[in-house]
Amino acid sequence: MSFTPAQFNTLVEALTIVLPLNSPADVQLKRFFKEHAKLGVRDRAIIAETVYAVLRHRRAIEAITTDGVPRKMALLALTRYQGMSSRELTNVLKKAEVTWLADSKSFVPKKTSLGIEAELPDWVVAHLKISMSDKDILALGRSMMNPAPLDLRVNTAKAKRDAVMKLLQRDGIVCVATPWSPIGIRLQTKVALAKHPAFLEGFIEVQDEGSQLLGMLMEPKRGEMVVDFCAGAGGKSLLLAAMMGSTGRVYAMDVSEKRLTNLGPRLKRSGLSNVMPQKIDSENDTKIKRLAGKIDRVLVDAPCTGLGTLRRNPDLKYRQSEQALAELNVKQASILQSASRLVKPGGRLVYATCSFLTEENEMIAEAFLAKNPQFKLVDANKIFERLKVPIKNQGTYFRLTPQQHATDGFFAAVMERTK
Repeated sequence: MSFTPAQFNTLVEALTIVLPLNSPADVQLKRFFKEHAKLGVRDRAIIAETVYAVLRHRRAIEAITTDGVPRKMALLALTRYQGMSSRELTNVLKKAEVTWLADSKSFVPKKTSLGIEAELPDWVVAHLKISMSDKDILALGRSMMNPAPLDLRVNTAKAKRDAVMKLLQRDGIVCVATPWSPIGIRLQTKVALAKHPAFLEGFIEVQDEGSQLLGMLMEPKRGEMVVDFCAGAGGKSLLLAAMMGSTGRVYAMDVSEKRLTNLGPRLKRSGLSNVMPQKIDSENDTKIKRLAGKIDRVLVDAPCTGLGTLRRNPDLKYRQSEQALAELNVKQASILQSASRLVKPGGRLVYATCSFLTEENEMIAEAFLAKNPQFKLVDANKIFERLKVPIKNQGTYFRLTPQQHATDGFFAAVMERTK
């Protein structure tokens, strides 16, 4: 593989636009590719991979370049993390860059830190130190540098996992069963699925294995009333609905009309008839008050920093801040308190985030339990034992991390209302 000067300049242009992170990297790239419609599939792939390599390894790259010049950052990403040699870049290297790039291979930054080594902002490292050793923080950070695989969830209302895997393999798509989720499939390479019969027929949905396990903690039963309180585009709502055999009701609630609109086509493909999308104005909407004390199971997949998804969204670590975390903590506590009012005596409440920060997880759950003695914490391990899911956590809470489970980072507290 080699670059032409025009290809390399386009890559640098993309980096120059994305790196300020004025909006999510995927949004910026999508806009960039729209404005550069003549770029081929291969060029787009190389640009996207290199931009994400820079974002994943930004702290180490900036420690070497020191001046943050996008051109230099692109060269380091290509040679250090994309496996290209200086020879393959001969067409684009300026004379001074040949020596600089050769020297950079053995360059050791004068200033290093746990944050640089783990590729995490210093404020995130400081918060992780509340509950983790330096060794574990480093392992977590490094596991987040690897791109996430593409996981699929089988829609059990329409198909079985073995049959879907055979269908995919027949078309040359290399896949394996996920190790924990009994309804998950992991693809070994990223492939376009939008036009595949398995997708069009509603046999599969794209969903990280960790997200599948999170939904399973709800253990919904046929005919029950269930609320997915922060439903987004409804991935977990559809999982819950399928687990219920398309009986009962799953209220998919969200404040975003756009996200709920995206649920429409997915719901149609799924063939499920028990999902009720509900647009709410806030956690105190009158729709919620009408259902107070009537719901069997409530899932609160709360708004959070999203730091557990850094394998897919490496830019998030630079777009979040301590101030944003503090604001989220207030919102998380408010949403959980409001959602809890829906739960009837004997019902279940699951509070979850895709974060690994204690402030968003254990501290929110423990403050809620202290304030609401009618709820008690339930051991997540026992739920998975019942479901015959071979995953075990230390302690009562549910935690997933990339380095231990090869999933996104997730947390969940399972609670039941006793009276």
